[in-house]
Amino acid sequence: MTETTYREAIREGLREALQADERVFLMGEDVGHYGGCYAVTKGLIQEFGPERIRDTPLSESGFVGAGVGAALGGMRPIVEIMTVNFSLLALDQIVNNAATIRHMSGGQFSVPLVIRMATGAGRQLAAQHSHSFECWYAHVPGLKVLVPGTLDDARHMLKMALADPDPVIIFEHVLLYNQSGELSAAEPPPMEQAVVRRPGRDLSLISYGGSLPKALSAAEQLAGSGIEAEVLDLRCLRPLDAAAIVKTVSRTRRAVIIDEGWRSGSLAAEVSAIIMEQAFWELDAPVARVCSDEVPIPYPRHLEQAALPQVDEILAAANQVLGRS
Repeated sequence: MTETTYREAIREGLREALQADERVFLMGEDVGHYGGCYAVTKGLIQEFGPERIRDTPLSESGFVGAGVGAALGGMRPIVEIMTVNFSLLALDQIVNNAATIRHMSGGQFSVPLVIRMATGAGRQLAAQHSHSFECWYAHVPGLKVLVPGTLDDARHMLKMALADPDPVIIFEHVLLYNQSGELSAAEPPPMEQAVVRRPGRDLSLISYGGSLPKALSAAEQLAGSGIEAEVLDLRCLRPLDAAAIVKTVSRTRRAVIIDEGWRSGSLAAEVSAIIMEQAFWELDAPVARVCSDEVPIPYPRHLEQAALPQVDEILAAANQVLGRS
C-alpha cells in the first residue's frame, strides 16, 4: 500500500465516481481551473472536462439550487461549497427544498444530491471562516450528514452518498486535508454505522471528524498510565448510530464526548441525551463533554487553540469521570 493524504483520498473518490457514472458531475466555486480552495479537485478538469467539472459564479444559493434541479432531473450532482459558513447563503435551498421535496411530493420525487463542504477551525481563518455547523444540519429531517475522519472514509463515503436517493452532506475538516497514511484494501462499513477505532474497557471517548485524531491521541496517552479508553467514531451525525453509542457506554460505563461545535445546543449534547435516555443505569459517572468555548473563534493562533477542544482537555475530562482528578 502507498502513502496518501486525506485530500488525495477525496480526489480519488471523486475520480472513481466520475468514471463510474456519466450522470455524476461536480460544481462549485473554483473547483475547475483553480483546482479547489484546498486543492482537492486539482487536475480533474483536465481529466473530465468543463462539462463535468463546472466552475460556478459566487452565488451559493444559485448553484446549490441548480444542483437540486439537476438531481430532480436525473443527474447525480456533487456540489462543493468552499467553507461551511458560505453554506448559510444556501440554507433555503438545502433546508427548505432539498430536505423537504420527498415529503412534500408524497414520495413522488427524490433529490439524490451530495454537498461537500470544508468545516472546522485551526487554520487562523478567524470568526467568519472557522465554524463547525455540522449539528445545525444534523437537526434537519430529510438530510443525511457524514463526517469522514479517516482516509478510508474520505475515499469511500462519497460513493455511498451518491447511491443514496436523498440529499447527503459531507463535512471535511480543514485540518484533515494534510493528514497522511495508507488506504485499507477493505470496504468500509455502511455510512450510517459508527465504528470503534480503538477498543477499551475503562471509558469511552466519543467523537467524529476533525476531533477524532485528538481523541485517539488522548487514548494513547491514557494507555501510558494503564487506562484503556475506547474511541468511537460516529462517522454519521444524521442518523446517529444510537445502538453503537449505548453499546460502548454499556461496556466502559463512562463517557467523554469530544465535539468542536459550541457547547450550547451541540451534537455532544444530543449524544449525551441518548446516553441518559438509553444507558443511564449503565453509567458509573456523569457524562463529560469537551467542546469549543462559547466565543467567536479568534484569529490569533494562541487564542484560537485555547478556544478549541485540545488533547489536554480530553485527558482532564477523562480523569474527572474516572475519579482521578
